[in-house]
Amino acid sequence: MRWKCSHVTTTLGFNSEILTEGYVDESGVGHCITPLLYESGWISFEVSTDGVSFDRSGRWLSVHHSKLGPDYKIILVNATQWQYYGTPDVSGDLKMTWIPSLIKAERVNIELWGYNETGEAYSLNWEAEWKYLYTVGRDVPNSGVFSFTPQIAEKPYFLWDLGIIRVSPSTKPDGAQNVNALWSEEHAIAWHLEEAFRKDSAGWALEKCINWDREEKAMPSFLTEITDCPCTLAQARADTGRFHTDYGCDMEAGSICVYHPGAVHCVRAIQGSPEYGAGQQCCYDSSGAQVLTGDSMGGSTPDRGHDWGSPPYKKPPRVPGFSHWKYDVISFYYCCLWSDNCRYYFSHRPSSDCRTYRPPRVAAVLGDPHFMTFDGVSFTFNGKGEYTLVYSSDRELSVQGRTEPVRFENGSLAKATRLSSVAMREKDSDVIEVRLRGRGDELQVLMNQQVLSFSEQRWIDLSGVFVFSPKATNVTVMFPSGTGLEVRAGDGVMTLTVLLPHDLQNHTLGLLGTMNDDPEYDLSASNGALISLNSSALDIFTYCAGWAVTNDTSLFTYDSTYLLNEYYYAPKHDPSFIPIFSVTEDPEDPLLEPVLKLCAGEGAWFCKYDALNMRSLDQGNATLLAFRTQASTKRDLEPVRSCGWLSPPKHGQKEGTLYLEGSKVTFWCHRGYSLYGSDERTCQADGEWSGEETHCVADDTLAIVLGSVGAVLALVIMLIAIVVYTKKQRKEAWKHQDDKVTYQQPGTHL
Repeated sequence: MRWKCSHVTTTLGFNSEILTEGYVDESGVGHCITPLLYESGWISFEVSTDGVSFDRSGRWLSVHHSKLGPDYKIILVNATQWQYYGTPDVSGDLKMTWIPSLIKAERVNIELWGYNETGEAYSLNWEAEWKYLYTVGRDVPNSGVFSFTPQIAEKPYFLWDLGIIRVSPSTKPDGAQNVNALWSEEHAIAWHLEEAFRKDSAGWALEKCINWDREEKAMPSFLTEITDCPCTLAQARADTGRFHTDYGCDMEAGSICVYHPGAVHCVRAIQGSPEYGAGQQCCYDSSGAQVLTGDSMGGSTPDRGHDWGSPPYKKPPRVPGFSHWKYDVISFYYCCLWSDNCRYYFSHRPSSDCRTYRPPRVAAVLGDPHFMTFDGVSFTFNGKGEYTLVYSSDRELSVQGRTEPVRFENGSLAKATRLSSVAMREKDSDVIEVRLRGRGDELQVLMNQQVLSFSEQRWIDLSGVFVFSPKATNVTVMFPSGTGLEVRAGDGVMTLTVLLPHDLQNHTLGLLGTMNDDPEYDLSASNGALISLNSSALDIFTYCAGWAVTNDTSLFTYDSTYLLNEYYYAPKHDPSFIPIFSVTEDPEDPLLEPVLKLCAGEGAWFCKYDALNMRSLDQGNATLLAFRTQASTKRDLEPVRSCGWLSPPKHGQKEGTLYLEGSKVTFWCHRGYSLYGSDERTCQADGEWSGEETHCVADDTLAIVLGSVGAVLALVIMLIAIVVYTKKQRKEAWKHQDDKVTYQQPGTHL
């Protein structure tokens, strides 16, 4: 059977159709070869079995190449050897491996493809280009292993320094596009560069570095529009709405951080910058402090091309991965890895400090459920229905929560509820819903009422939203505004954490409060009425019921008889469900003693309430852990004052690379120089450094200066003495004249 795929232009805006051939595997399943694309995210397609009528359709996920599992790509064995080949002491055979069954052929060709971006920067004719260069191995067995001794490429091929290896059936023409193939990671193709590189790799790289420096100076600067980094590692890991782990330097995965020595963890800003689609990277050392390029070669660097790309993708410098390599990575090889000229690179890619960073505000729903607002108010609401948790007309952000009754271990219904689903949207983004699945120990994610699968990847780029799910119990949703939502499942209960950027201050409504730094306004009804924080549990229950959504505003999916009957056709707030408003500690209750033993310290009240109400120590413990996790996140996101990076004086050094409030930096001068200004400066609470700017002055210069100053002073003193002496002499002369009697002739009288 012969299959063909046609890309649907109406979904992703392509102006023409792209046809690719497919095949049917041994089990009778048809496979379409994905076309050459310069974007990531969901791609719609149509399928034809006769090449005429396209009567089947579907969608597939185009993922960032670095997020593709190792089983689905060519592995470059000892990647360092590949990328340093031709530099001093790096030579020998290069080896690659792949899974042969993924190529439907007995014999294959090994090809080199190059990547480039051509045309005037930031103009309509700026285009991305993948080009077949030449075949490294022709008609070789599809054994899954290939080794070769690299040869210097002919001109113009050696002019390409960024590329990728492809393995495809040998029956296909050289460089044929859209065929069954496997690809390697993109890499610096040092192994095929010209003879000049092998003779003097450092000199060759310096020339390339200087050319890149010249090109960068001619391009507009993006540094003023990228977001500042979080001040600490704790902030960087907690601010999940705006930053995400850099896969090349991930402390949880045990990364070596090759490009950032001295760092243990890096994060990247999730969203590209507004105008240029640029990326931000922030790296931290083992103490949790920022690693800055002003102090270390391992410092974090911003990117002209966001590593993960930037919507709408397709055009430079927004092409996922490859634009980043073109403008930010291969230049790092030129200036820093193949030569020792990082000063050129860091002049265009300096680390951002955290002076203007403002951590997000945090709210949560956990346990029975308990609500913790952005301004720190806590209350319990056990209603059954669908409610507005957060609404902001300023960003057209809507977050809704569904609650359902909880069952005891014996199967009977308790007079309590749990959060069972959360639905959300920002502006015209895809609608994302995260709900409990099965017994409530796993989560299910829906996009526009369709189930999303995370079986092959953890990160999915969608329209106006990103979703990350590293495991079935954890889901993080990220919107362009910087809003982040973390959903966790465990022990049959869902926990929700909402992180809002500071610019939504005074622009939120809903059960999670009015984010305005005044708790008195947190219980604001949908009609604007204020509810006292000292209100009874019944009054708070009535207030919360007023935040029920309607079928017109609901974002939820109703794909079962249960959901239709209990939520769609029923009232959005069930008035017939009356919960227990308080829990009594009965000394006769056999559960009380173990509950009191379990529920101690921070979060004890929530733990006791849920354990006694649900008659379950497991529920109490789950609530306690969720509360403490929430409290820890809030502490991690406390604002930190930074005074900004301090440079060492010219002809001197400094000690101290921490620039937060209370930190001290000391300075000293090299031999033959004397220090002027402050030898120690402290970061103050107002964000300013104490003391004066530090300078190192050469001793011989100082002697000349002092000698000159001495001569000038001596001359001045001499002149002053002369003036004083002259004045004194004149004064004495006048005094002597005053002692004499003068006689005048009398005038003529008439």
